Amino acid sequence: MGDERVSPTAVRVVVVDDDPLVRAGLRMIVGGDPAIDLVGEASDGQEALDVVERERPDVVLMDIRMPRLDGLAATRRLTERGSTTRVIVLTTFDADEMVLTALRHGAAGFLLKDTPPPDLVDAVRRVARGEPMLSPSVTAQLIAAVAQPQDDSRERSARERLDRLTEREREVAVAIARGLSNAEIARELYMGVATVKTHVGHLFAKLEVANRVQIARCVHDAGLA
Repeated sequence: MGDERVSPTAVRVVVVDDDPLVRAGLRMIVGGDPAIDLVGEASDGQEALDVVERERPDVVLMDIRMPRLDGLAATRRLTERGSTTRVIVLTTFDADEMVLTALRHGAAGFLLKDTPPPDLVDAVRRVARGEPMLSPSVTAQLIAAVAQPQDDSRERSARERLDRLTEREREVAVAIARGLSNAEIARELYMGVATVKTHVGHLFAKLEVANRVQIARCVHDAGLA
């Protein structure tokens, strides 16, 4: 399905959605960018596994609700297989508990299906570079949707974990809770992107988390968001 117009270093993408109209829309968006090579499509999670195994794409745009095998299960199976393909979950809702489950299963981030085309293309590029994509417009709502009623023990536990951080690491953690990307954090805190990535790595280790949403949850529980 590759296009001769695309760059030889283009990001290889697979689109997965059971709605033909959605796939057509995504095909028009990502297929029109010379820096992206649309190498495959799938109408459900099981077909997606086959396409990913055959095409070895850099990024998959994965719907959640699909027949046979849904996007959550497909994402989990890709992770279990050790796939290096990064998954961006697509959702219709801006506060969907299943999105958090997808992130736990190894998804690199999530986007709303009505994300403007330029932002969607930018997200694909960022995820391909290894930068998790958590849409700033929905991060806070996602955290609020999955957060359980606050209690003193949860707040105390979160604050104890954050006490392990340096002042700079704490600033980065709060910025992540606001939904900022690495580049945006670098600009706001006047540091290089590489330095931000180093701090984020320290946050994963010190807070014992697996993704940026969990960092944001810890900040939220501590009352610092």
